[in-house]
Amino acid sequence: MKILVTGGAGYIGSHTVVELLNQNYEVVIYDNLSNSKIEVLNRIEKITGKRPVFIQDDILNINGLRNVFKNNKFDAVIHFAGLKAVGESVQKPLEYYNNNIVGTINLLFAMREANCYNIVFSSSATVYGEPKSMPIDESFDTLQCTNPYGTTKLYIENIMKDLYKSDNNFNIALLRYFNPIGAHESGLIGEDPNGIPNNLVPYVTQVAIGKREYVRVFGNDYNTIDGTGVRDYIHVVDLAKGHLLAINKVLSKSGLVIYNLGTGKGSSVLEVINAFSKAVNKDIPYKIMPRRAGDIATSYAKCDKAFKELGFKAQYDLTRMAIDSWRWQKNNPNGYEK
Repeated sequence: MKILVTGGAGYIGSHTVVELLNQNYEVVIYDNLSNSKIEVLNRIEKITGKRPVFIQDDILNINGLRNVFKNNKFDAVIHFAGLKAVGESVQKPLEYYNNNIVGTINLLFAMREANCYNIVFSSSATVYGEPKSMPIDESFDTLQCTNPYGTTKLYIENIMKDLYKSDNNFNIALLRYFNPIGAHESGLIGEDPNGIPNNLVPYVTQVAIGKREYVRVFGNDYNTIDGTGVRDYIHVVDLAKGHLLAINKVLSKSGLVIYNLGTGKGSSVLEVINAFSKAVNKDIPYKIMPRRAGDIATSYAKCDKAFKELGFKAQYDLTRMAIDSWRWQKNNPNGYEK
């Protein structure tokens, strides 16, 4: 079985590639390296003993996509490639709409032309906007996204739904996942954002290792256990394994399916900081900042459907996520840079 993984050199992509290679899939990574590093290929090879084929190109380049399909016969695609920072999307909506939506349309055109009809899409819990209740079920309304990043994911989902209605040859899994953190237990691959991290955990680990002075906590007046935002944090390896289950699903001619991937449990920002303080054996300083545009108070998943239909269940708790994240950061204080 040969799988194309767009954005496969990125954080979630690289962990998924490791799981694919460990299950003896052939993997081709298609990535423009805008938010990833070429060194990840060496690390993947070190973990698995196999080196995935790598093509450096952009999903906005439809001819590049056509060429990769022309030169390979893929059984399925896992589509990660896209801009992904909530805050940045508020500042740069046009860039997000162009890259994420146009890039995905290019990919779908190239797939259809090559008669490749199986795709797993990296969607997001942001499509639910600000839900009226918790936990979040797949049947919840998805009309009220609170930021352009979430809106791009929702538009792409709608495009894929319309595509499926028009052509039942397609088998599409829309994976709405929550907040991936952690790293591979080897400490060889993990989250390595460019510049100042947009997500909580890489910021926490950079404070822990002394690269940054304190963690910025955006808002402490939400209606939550301690006033800070609550999210469903899922270990990236659990998430990666969820993608393999989804690949099996679409290869079985699933039609269009939608799943939440999370733990089903929410943790506050301060609970995350506390877990990391225990992992690094010292207090991690933080400062309360004003709320951030586009953020909501609470978000955690109901994962019954993924368990029932995929057999998916997250294995790792917040303590393990913190330990694995810290091992990655400690072993790689500058990420993939030497």
